[in-house]
Amino acid sequence: MTRASSGASGGLRVTVTDGRGRPVPAKGLAGWLSGAAPRRARGQVSIALVSDATMRRLNRDFRRVDRPTDVLSFPAAEPGGRTRGPGDFLGDLAIATGVAGRQAREMGHSLQTELRILALHGLLHLLGYDHEADQGEMGRLEERLRRQAGLPTGLVARAPGRATLR
Repeated sequence: MTRASSGASGGLRVTVTDGRGRPVPAKGLAGWLSGAAPRRARGQVSIALVSDATMRRLNRDFRRVDRPTDVLSFPAAEPGGRTRGPGDFLGDLAIATGVAGRQAREMGHSLQTELRILALHGLLHLLGYDHEADQGEMGRLEERLRRQAGLPTGLVARAPGRATLR
C-alpha cells in the first residue's frame, strides 16, 4: 500500500488521502484516530479530505441534499452486518476541509482538532452507531471518547438532530 497509514496490526488501521486518493500529511490524524477509537474498532478505515465542491456532490448523490456537509460515512457493512468490502475493511469517511475549517473557527479551535472530531464521529457511524435512531448510545460513547482524547464538544452534542450518511 502506498498510502500513509497508521495503527497496530489487529487494531484500527487508518489511511488519509486527498480527494484523488493521494496520501496527505494530516498532522497525525491517522495515528490519533487509531489511538482514540473504541477498543472494538478493528480493521481498515480510509479518510478522504475533500473540497467543499466534492463534498457537495457526494452529499447530493448519496443523501439528496444539495450542499456540502462536514463528514460522510460510507460503511463497508450493510445493515445487518453483511460486509460489502474486503474482510477487515470498515469503510470510508469523507471530510470537507472547507466546512471543517469554518466550523473550527466558529468553535474557537484548530483545524486539526476539528478534523479529529469529525473523524471520530464518522468512525462511530462506520461501527454501526446511529445517533438519529439510537437512544443516545452514540452520543454517550462519542462524549466519553472525546473526553478521554481531550477534545472539545463532539458533533452529537453540538447538534443532536444532525443528519449524516449511514
